Amino acid sequence: MDIFTLISPQTALARPQLLPFSFPLTGKPHVSLNSAAATAAATTSRAQVSLSSGTLPNSDSEPDPASSTSRPLRRPKTVKKYVTASPSTTAASDATSASRKFPNNPLKDLKSPSPVPSDQSPAVSRSLSNKLWLSSKLSPPPPLPPPTPPTEIQVKEAQTTEESDLLDNSRSEDDAAPPIDYRQLGKIFVGNLPAWIKKHEVTEFFRQFGPISNVILIKGHNETERNAGFGFVIYGGPTAPTSAMKAVEFDGVEFHGRVLTVKLDDGRRQKAREEERFRYLVGQGDKRREYRSEWHREREGSKNGFRTVLETEPENWQAVVSAFERIKKPSRREFGLLVNYYARRGDMHRARETFERMRARGIEPNLHVYTNLIYAYAVGRDMDEALLCVRKMKEDGIEMSLVTYSILVGGFAKMGNAEAAEHWFEEAKERHSTMNAIIYGNIIYANCQTLNMSRAEELVKQMEEEGIDAPIDIYHTMMDGYTMVGDESKCLIVFDRLMECGLTPSIISYGCLINLYTKIGKVSRALEISKRMRSEGIKHNRKTYSMLINGFVRLRDWANAFAIFEDVMSDGLKPDVVLYNNMIRAFCGMGNMERAISTIKQMQKERCRPTSQSFMPIIHAFAKAGDVRRALEIFDTMRRSGCIPTVHTYNALILGLVEKRKMEKAIEILHEMILAGIDPDEHTYTTIMHGYASLGDTGKAFEYFTRMKNEDLQLDAYTYEALLKACCKAGRMQSALAVTREMNSQKIPRNTFVYNILIDGWARRGDVWEAADVMQQMKKEHVKPDIHTYTSFINACCKAGDMQKATKTMEEMEAVGVKPNIKTYTTLIHGWARASLPEKALACFEEMKLSGLKPDRAVYHCLMTSMLSRATVAEGYIYTGIMSICREMIDSELTVDMGTAIHWSKCLRKIERTGGELTQALQKTFPPDWISIHSPHEEIADYSDVESGDDDERSDLGNGSMYHAGLTDDEEDEEEDGHDNGLWA
Repeated sequence: MDIFTLISPQTALARPQLLPFSFPLTGKPHVSLNSAAATAAATTSRAQVSLSSGTLPNSDSEPDPASSTSRPLRRPKTVKKYVTASPSTTAASDATSASRKFPNNPLKDLKSPSPVPSDQSPAVSRSLSNKLWLSSKLSPPPPLPPPTPPTEIQVKEAQTTEESDLLDNSRSEDDAAPPIDYRQLGKIFVGNLPAWIKKHEVTEFFRQFGPISNVILIKGHNETERNAGFGFVIYGGPTAPTSAMKAVEFDGVEFHGRVLTVKLDDGRRQKAREEERFRYLVGQGDKRREYRSEWHREREGSKNGFRTVLETEPENWQAVVSAFERIKKPSRREFGLLVNYYARRGDMHRARETFERMRARGIEPNLHVYTNLIYAYAVGRDMDEALLCVRKMKEDGIEMSLVTYSILVGGFAKMGNAEAAEHWFEEAKERHSTMNAIIYGNIIYANCQTLNMSRAEELVKQMEEEGIDAPIDIYHTMMDGYTMVGDESKCLIVFDRLMECGLTPSIISYGCLINLYTKIGKVSRALEISKRMRSEGIKHNRKTYSMLINGFVRLRDWANAFAIFEDVMSDGLKPDVVLYNNMIRAFCGMGNMERAISTIKQMQKERCRPTSQSFMPIIHAFAKAGDVRRALEIFDTMRRSGCIPTVHTYNALILGLVEKRKMEKAIEILHEMILAGIDPDEHTYTTIMHGYASLGDTGKAFEYFTRMKNEDLQLDAYTYEALLKACCKAGRMQSALAVTREMNSQKIPRNTFVYNILIDGWARRGDVWEAADVMQQMKKEHVKPDIHTYTSFINACCKAGDMQKATKTMEEMEAVGVKPNIKTYTTLIHGWARASLPEKALACFEEMKLSGLKPDRAVYHCLMTSMLSRATVAEGYIYTGIMSICREMIDSELTVDMGTAIHWSKCLRKIERTGGELTQALQKTFPPDWISIHSPHEEIADYSDVESGDDDERSDLGNGSMYHAGLTDDEEDEEEDGHDNGLWA
């Protein structure tokens, strides 16, 4: 009791801070001033009695409110007596009051706990300073020192104590309140169930006790198709508790060989959920952070582990999938990361599966997830599905980002569809004000792949005008584009510009230059680039070595190809399948088939699995040599090695058979290919069409052309070349013109090969005027004639006897920079021979030797035949020319066939009746089985029985059988080797 309380009740009312407790001031009835004064007087008398008797006042004494207070006080209707609080209760009260310093959780107020009264200590426990209120005001004590800040350990202990106190208070409140029954009436636990049991079987058994609302079987952890051996049955309706009690009576009953455990729901799970919810409402820490349960912490750890595996083990597919499956309830971010992972692997089917799993869980995809799925289809080169995703994305109201547009442009660029890439690039420019170097790089790559370098240059200029710096990848793309078109000068300009911009050339930069020079046949320049690259400290890799080996293989320089392969081994690089395939091509090109087969065995020994490309050169070489048995053996070896035959493998086998004119066997391989379930492509049918065209079988060629059209295969210039070749070989030039008209309707441009076939067809008929018209049309369409074009036109002039025009064509050819080859000179020599001008033929022969060309068997044949036919009527220089030609043939160790020997012998009989120096010299060029008889008349007579016809017919046979129109059949086919190789490639 304060001393001022004894003096006057008004003074006590002026000190509300000394009140033992306070009540709410709202919602209570008013108390009159008279009743307040009476109450104060009673309180004073009780206090005096207590002091006089020596007893302490009880803690339930109330202060007397002042009647002069302007704000009326309100009291509770009843006054409760409170027992003096214990120290533990006081500490809990202090903790509760201290907790009010923090902001309350709004969800926590929903519980509206019952108020806990605050206790006061007895008056005896008060310090003496409370009684010296006046003296303390007159001479105040020295100020207390500032409190020391609590340490981190004390803060944590206080937080822990605070949370425990809150839980204790809540439990005390719950103890004060009636206990909560967490049990769910009508729910029973069923244990010891068979793992294979199904939901409907459990329902049928427990339905006998009442209507069932739901049956929950807990699934197994590893096998989701089987249950974990326990579950719950929930009864419904007003009789649910009674039904549950009846079911519990069957505890221990046998069910499908198992003794069931049936119990009522004890509310354990619901109670745990309520406690977990309370912890969530209370929060944790000084800032009242959201409470994270063990489930949340475990989920967060699984998510972090999944991201770690993605970064550290991207090649370990099983580890990535296992880490994802460990995440409980993955979010949209984790699904997006997994879709992106499958996209980078090119597995568009699993990416789509993950996408659908996400949607099945009710998670709607956003821009990033859609973009990752589109990227998966772009990597898998299925742009149709990518466009469907774009359409669905727009239907959902999601705007495409610049990254999405860039992925679409890059996808169409890889497909070679520059038109679609340009469409999406223009749409990206309309939707986005700023572009970046990535989308520009993709559209430039698209145009480079279609050899549209002018458009690529425009895009580079446009990018620079927008202030976007070109990265080194764009320089490499431009260099690769100029490599494909064979523009050496511009490729070097880009390389020089790369260095001027301060970019450091890499192995890719030098690789582009090496690839350029190997493709245009300048392998020496490629070696110079290789030395320069080494001087700058850049080492070769397998790709650059493969480029060099491939360049030497194209030049048929086997020694240097093997030398480069030795450099690969000396550098410590392990050859890959591309390097081995190049070496196999080299061995097959030089005819060393055993070494090629041993290379396959070496690959298998070093665990470098051969591919179908490894066996193709060997199969083609055996088939081309006519050894079909060995070709089929290698074909079977390829199958046993685990390589599945592809359409390209069958094409190689068919091409070899076609080149040897074995069309029946080629058709058998075609039927076997179809039976194996491999559909022939356009190259297969084109190869067979070329085979029948070489035989002049126009009907078969058109038959397979019709098959191609029926099977909706792509018709290109090579296909129409085969038809034209068949028509021209058979002399059906009107049909050939119809084929060219169809090419125009299909908008297929005519190339040099097409014009060469047409000119050769008119040349076979000796129609120089039509051939000249084709030459003029060729120049109008800006198609550059090559050496084969000029040779065919010279042959047409020679057939028509217009040697003057043939001579002018030779001059025109040299003027445009096309150097005549040995076939051109042979054609011209044959034309002079047909014109009965051996002196012109001899002069052309000498001109050919002066140009550095070495005569072959066909040249000697044409020249010797023409000179022998005119030796009896010509001047003496013919005799001298025959002798010189004989000496050259003897020095070159050239021999003629038996038919030519017979024809030349008859010509010699007319020149030297009894034999002479010319006969002896010429007979040295005859075949080894030629039998020299003392009487040449008898020998000639014997052979004349075999050769029917007069001398002129045999002369034509000798000229035409071995060399027709300046070109043998084999040489005509060699002229089109580039075409055949193009088909195979």
